[in-house]
Amino acid sequence: MANSYTNAFTLGLVQMRCEADPATNFERTLSAIYRAARNGAQIICLQELFRSPYFCQRQDPALFDLAEPIPGPSTERLAKAAGETETVIVASLFERRAPGVYHNTAVVFDADGSQCGLYRKMHIPDDPLYFEKYYFTPGDTGFRAFSTRFGRVGVLVCWDQWFPEPARLTALQGAEVLLYPTAIGWHPREKAEHGASQREAWQLMQRSHAIANGVFVAAVNRVGHEGPTDGGLDFWGSSFVCDPFGVVLGQTSVEGEEVLVVPCDRRRLEEVRRNWPFLRDRRIDAYADLTRRWMS
Repeated sequence: MANSYTNAFTLGLVQMRCEADPATNFERTLSAIYRAARNGAQIICLQELFRSPYFCQRQDPALFDLAEPIPGPSTERLAKAAGETETVIVASLFERRAPGVYHNTAVVFDADGSQCGLYRKMHIPDDPLYFEKYYFTPGDTGFRAFSTRFGRVGVLVCWDQWFPEPARLTALQGAEVLLYPTAIGWHPREKAEHGASQREAWQLMQRSHAIANGVFVAAVNRVGHEGPTDGGLDFWGSSFVCDPFGVVLGQTSVEGEEVLVVPCDRRRLEEVRRNWPFLRDRRIDAYADLTRRWMS
């Protein structure tokens, strides 16, 4: 922990519905960023792929037109917003790296508007209505933490949140908070029977990352129905922040557009790690087989 940091930092989570027009979504997101800053947020995280509806529900080559270079028009506007509000902004974008090479990328802007770096989503799902392998090349940045004006942040994206290894490797780089831009929801036909357990598993998994690594964790989801009325996805919102022992400090609703602002006391990180010294007691000499796919 850098000595220049104060005892606290404040997270801002922007949970929104997405309309068909990317320009409209961008303007609404910028408005939410400025509102979060006015309410005291210092580190603001946006939901996954905030510029458009979640396009991975179908395979359509025309949808690659939604991608853009980094740096590019979106990063220029986000950098300006970060500098004007003096906040750290974490933004999830559809990156066009080269013809035929596209990534699901989170960009981190410091509070002076400079770009700290980027993280390219490592784990790419391929499930009904989540056809991400069609669009995204797996990330090659490795797992990263970024030093910002208000703290050292780790950034992972959506499907990454179900795996313990990314959380651990990012925390080992000194991340005080793990931020997960997210787009996850229910298949409407499954909602009545499995909805509650699916949403609970999603939150429990991320709370377990907080406990196992002694870090704050924040997940930022979208809301609303996207796709055909007789199918598609019902995004379940429920964006939340939990402390280093998994205690939920703040959470949004399932359906509403909200800007959640949550103060985090970094002294809690020190307290939890002293009393639950998982990092001290790790048997790093015994974990080599984790790099194997299967052991039988």
